[in-house]
Amino acid sequence: MESQENLDFEQIMLQLDNLVNQLEKGDLPLEDALKAFEKGIKLAQEGQAKLQQAEQRIQILLQKNETAQLADFEDSEPF
Repeated sequence: MESQENLDFEQIMLQLDNLVNQLEKGDLPLEDALKAFEKGIKLAQEGQAKLQQAEQRIQILLQKNETAQLADFEDSEPF
């Protein structure tokens, strides 16, 4: 199994979804449920960190090109 640091955002979300489904079923023994919850918290923190990194990258790109005009996707010309 991959360590959490090597997971991309989509993989983190998939694992979180699986953990939530397991916990919602309610058939895990208490100790297993606590371990799943703890893993979920760690995954959520890692996912939040990845989102913050992406936001920082976007801010850097926008600052580098302050003259770039942003338009809604629907209004863009086709390639």
